[in-house]
Amino acid sequence: MYWYEDEVKRLENDRLTIGYDPETLFFGSSSVRLWTSLYEDFKELKPANLGFGGSTLAACVWFFERIMLPYRPKKLVVYAGDNDLGDGRHPEEVFIFFLQLTAKIEARFGNLPCYFISLKPSLSRWDMADQYIYTNRLIQNTIRESSSWQFIDVFEKMLNGAGEPDGECFVDDGLHLSEKGYQLWREVIGSQIRND
Repeated sequence: MYWYEDEVKRLENDRLTIGYDPETLFFGSSSVRLWTSLYEDFKELKPANLGFGGSTLAACVWFFERIMLPYRPKKLVVYAGDNDLGDGRHPEEVFIFFLQLTAKIEARFGNLPCYFISLKPSLSRWDMADQYIYTNRLIQNTIRESSSWQFIDVFEKMLNGAGEPDGECFVDDGLHLSEKGYQLWREVIGSQIRND
């Protein structure tokens, strides 16, 4: 996990520049980190962008205490697991990391309202779609039994009429989100987390 060190140090330093006590933490991989309009999109929720590039759900578990140390949030939004599958891990492994993360969150924050953004249907990883769907289902089924977690489905909403990833939602690498992709996320995620 040492290769994330610079990114984690950046998050530690960023905390000093926010200027308010964040109430809604967005935690996870580069899909969060690259969300440049996040602070404006969720301004009234006093957000903090805690995404770190290339991170896996395993890395989110590993660095959880260190990254979360200064925060006392009212809500936590998580997007991670995409890169775990991309690195060759199995859906069951990703699910175990999710369970480990939920345990850490509960131990630190108690019964905090939490939201898991489903793994997205990336163009560049569409050949792994079955694994993404299965991982989403494992996590969603567990969340259904939770009083503190909600599942936010962006997977279905990012498909076109042919049931394939909407290319307009992605930049040229077919993995990271375009402006249209983030607009969709803003609408889908915002409608769910603002209603609680």
